[in-house]
Amino acid sequence: MRKSLRWALSLSVLIGTVGSTGVATAADTETGSAAVVDSQSTSTDIKDRILAIPGMSLIEEKPYAGYRYFVLEYVQPIDHHRPWAGTFKQRISILHKDTSRPTVFRTSGYGLSTTPSRTEPTRIIDGNQVSMEYRFFTPSRPQPADWSKLNIWQAASDQHRIYAALKGIYGQKWLSTGASKGGMTATYYERFYPRDMDGVVAYVAPNDVVNKEDSAYDRFFETVGTKDCRDRLNNMQREALVRREPLEKKYKAWAESEGATFNTVGSLDKAYEAVVLDFVWGFWQYYGQDVCDQIPDAATASDDAVYETIDAYSGWSAYTDQGLEYYTPYYYQAATELGSPTIKQPHLNGLSRYGYQPASSFVPREIPMKFKPQAMRDVDDWVRKNANHMLFVYGGNDPWGSEKFRLGKGARDSYVYVAPGANHGANVAGLVDAERENATARILAWAGVPAPAAQAAQPLARFDARLDTVPDEEATREHGLRP
Repeated sequence: MRKSLRWALSLSVLIGTVGSTGVATAADTETGSAAVVDSQSTSTDIKDRILAIPGMSLIEEKPYAGYRYFVLEYVQPIDHHRPWAGTFKQRISILHKDTSRPTVFRTSGYGLSTTPSRTEPTRIIDGNQVSMEYRFFTPSRPQPADWSKLNIWQAASDQHRIYAALKGIYGQKWLSTGASKGGMTATYYERFYPRDMDGVVAYVAPNDVVNKEDSAYDRFFETVGTKDCRDRLNNMQREALVRREPLEKKYKAWAESEGATFNTVGSLDKAYEAVVLDFVWGFWQYYGQDVCDQIPDAATASDDAVYETIDAYSGWSAYTDQGLEYYTPYYYQAATELGSPTIKQPHLNGLSRYGYQPASSFVPREIPMKFKPQAMRDVDDWVRKNANHMLFVYGGNDPWGSEKFRLGKGARDSYVYVAPGANHGANVAGLVDAERENATARILAWAGVPAPAAQAAQPLARFDARLDTVPDEEATREHGLRP
């Protein structure tokens, strides 16, 4: 009884109490669930209704035609198992259209862009969009940071509380979405809270079920594109290691001029090789066959040309301390739950000193890590047996699609589609006609949108070049091997 009373009192402090607007939040210790009752709001302004949610505060509002866009902070438990044991503020954004429209819950799995943007599902259903900054990406990081509280269940529980807090305002259907690590995040959220969302659209989401078995990636790089293109890329990559000494002098001079350091990875030499080994992967992840002829001939290229080509597709800053700092939460998760790929690259035999370095190499040494192989096996098994209203979209020429989510006999109204020739930016619009039409129709149906038959396979909102092509914050950074 004493323990239960202490929990109840602590939780009331954490989440807040009923205010003058009549908005209240309740939580459940077993599931981490929360619900908002918005029955007596004294204001009809959407900003006032959102800010009436206990724990919600406004950072800024930005105007955008046809929408209202809010950047907010929401108080979250550091540990959803022990919600009384400390809190942190997590950034979210809301692209508000109308409470009568369905809502898309989007996360990149990284930080939060504060520029208004719209995901493909949001455009398809012409709805609202809620976006979440993933826990431990600054500034949404508890202080002090207990890294053991960074895992896929805790992050899914963050999403669950945000959804529960906003559901009383946005009462129509909800879909979750994300690309790359965001697609993984949407999938994990569905695994742990399968009753929250009415559908899931996961783009280019890797599924590393067995971390030590990465032969699928080797098969990908043996067959992707044309042989001429593969040879051109491999030769350039090999040349960068053959000319290691003069090119590392250039790299050292650049690092000194930029104040770049290499304490986390261990040395400039390790960072240099890590960038070079990412070159072919980065080319196929972000570019493709159509620009292969822009890669110089390695045999005749100058040192400057080799150096600049590697930089263009891999990014020399990627494994500096400064380049790694933002991504520490990702590499921590890769080293503890998500796994990370290792490829053989036989054309570099005799030249590579370190091979593909594990994700743990890119996390500061003072942060403890232990890999949990059961985490991804559990998610994979759940998706195969329980997927319902789930769509996975991959790019045919994207290395991250080598290990896909797959559906088993228990899956219902769920699909795995591959966009031919697409890279890590694959989307529904790039699918073959029949799959594009079905995917669009299913997204509309899951969102509960009564689309006319003539429009059933078309997005309801027109394309907006500013709103629909704004890159995520993390996408503007130097590349590195990250989903």
